[in-house]
Amino acid sequence: MQISVVIPLLNEEQSLAELYNWIAKVMRSNSFSYEIIFIDDGSNDGSWKTIAAIADKDKAVKGIKFNRNYGKSQALHAGFLKAEGDVVITMDADLQDNPEEIPELYDMITAEGYQLVSGWKKKRYDSVLAKNLPSKLFNAAARKTSGLKLHDFNCGLKAYNKAVVKNIDVYGEMHRYIPVLAKNAGFYRITEKEVKHQARKYGKTKFGPERFIFGFLDLLTIWFLSKFGRRPMHLFGSLGVLMFIIGFFTAGFVGFSKLYKMYNHEPNILVALNPWFYIALTVMIIGSQLFLAGFVGELILRSKRDKERYLITKTTENY
Repeated sequence: MQISVVIPLLNEEQSLAELYNWIAKVMRSNSFSYEIIFIDDGSNDGSWKTIAAIADKDKAVKGIKFNRNYGKSQALHAGFLKAEGDVVITMDADLQDNPEEIPELYDMITAEGYQLVSGWKKKRYDSVLAKNLPSKLFNAAARKTSGLKLHDFNCGLKAYNKAVVKNIDVYGEMHRYIPVLAKNAGFYRITEKEVKHQARKYGKTKFGPERFIFGFLDLLTIWFLSKFGRRPMHLFGSLGVLMFIIGFFTAGFVGFSKLYKMYNHEPNILVALNPWFYIALTVMIIGSQLFLAGFVGELILRSKRDKERYLITKTTENY
């Protein structure tokens, strides 16, 4: 199979039939062998009925339904597990991503050898203050932190070599940083393509302004995990040892100063009344705790087990 199209969605009943027809038209006109995987992330409208009806008519369409809303990352994770195509295309279900981009994205993966191609919505039809400006700030921070020169990390329209989606773990809210996850997993052939962005035709956006706050927090998380996720002792242990040494020598200086003044019959105060003694003690305690945190992190890393992160209640007959 050449292409798997993975589409996470939440309450997009009105757009699904139109989106399916548009994708199917593009696929057939280019003679692609393909599958379309809809992941219903706990919709409470008629989205699942629409998916099931389309799947009954077209065996290339497959559906997965979650029992509740788990988030876009979990939906993509489920879709990536099921995808069978050599190239995996992700897009949103709100008709803002243009399926006409698929053939060129496919060629960039298969002919040009890229492992991941991220869409860049250079001209957007969103609110300037609510989305465009915060998005520019968010992407600038992501570029600086990750080292990837992409303009739009969070664009839903992306193309992947199959090996990428099978070897990255999309969890939490990390769908914003899939290119960074791919880079950390050893996939360096990453680029972007300017894509068409269209105004939302039905419904309203599912994301509020809080996504940017959470996005920056997730960015810090992924930066930390990329640097120290596999070796927490390198960070916590190093800081702990450094702070313990500083505290130890500070305490030694306090004790030496006391003995020196006593020997030379100079006025001095009790060690217990010297504020530097308590500062040194506190620094040594914090250093010990940091070292233990690194040690515990290493133990957790070596004993962790994969857990089920979402509950699928239904799939179409194709699954």
